Amino acid sequence: MSLLSVRNLSTWFPVYGGVLRRQTGEIKAVDGVSFEIEPGKTVGLVGESGSGKTTVGRTLLKLIPATAGQVLYEGRDILPLGEAEFRPMRKDLQMIFQDPFGSLNPRMTIGAILAEPLEIHFPAMSKEERRGRVAELLGLVGLPADAMGRYPHEFSGGQRQRIGIARALAVKPKFIVCDEPVSALDVSVQAQIVNLLQDLQEQLGVAYLFIAHDLAVVEHVSDHVIVMHRGKIVESAPAGQIYENPQHEYTRKLLSAVPKLAA
Repeated sequence: MSLLSVRNLSTWFPVYGGVLRRQTGEIKAVDGVSFEIEPGKTVGLVGESGSGKTTVGRTLLKLIPATAGQVLYEGRDILPLGEAEFRPMRKDLQMIFQDPFGSLNPRMTIGAILAEPLEIHFPAMSKEERRGRVAELLGLVGLPADAMGRYPHEFSGGQRQRIGIARALAVKPKFIVCDEPVSALDVSVQAQIVNLLQDLQEQLGVAYLFIAHDLAVVEHVSDHVIVMHRGKIVESAPAGQIYENPQHEYTRKLLSAVPKLAA
């Protein structure tokens, strides 16, 4: 059974106009999107800015309300669930954000940032247990344990994204939305973060939805690739097939427009 099954998902945003600010239309950011994600696998979701890819990721995690469709997590549609019903599942479904600096509270130490989700989802965990888990998480992403006493501004962009990855992993999720996790980083650092995500997947068995505008990046991480354009899926195929024999003109355009990821 699929870990996550997305069926005819639509997310539309109203457009208002006129003196009375009445709704005059809608922006169909996501329009009838369907796909599956298997446990421990990576689906790459690719498209230019405005294609709807980030809206898909945020809708899956109920950060944005869906207009229509279903998101089945382990067979259960999570979209109709209220916050109280959905909260126990939230630890299974996490997100790595695009901007590693903007997503970390600058007033909190790294230790406090990583301990916060543990306090929320595992309230019975002792302070010593949380500290041990924070040290373990830092080790998982290649940072020293003494980093927990420092603040986000003391780290490089790549190190901050490692912290963001550690925060997503803190509650042992089964699925992570990676929302352009390397697009704000230097090309050489991109490769390090991509390799880290692959190593963590192999070690922990977590599934990813890897969102990117760059097909060259997605090539290195994905089992299956979905190409979005103007809110719709224009091509969906195993990763090798997408790169060797793209069927849609838009996919060919994306392939020709980007450099390869540095080794």
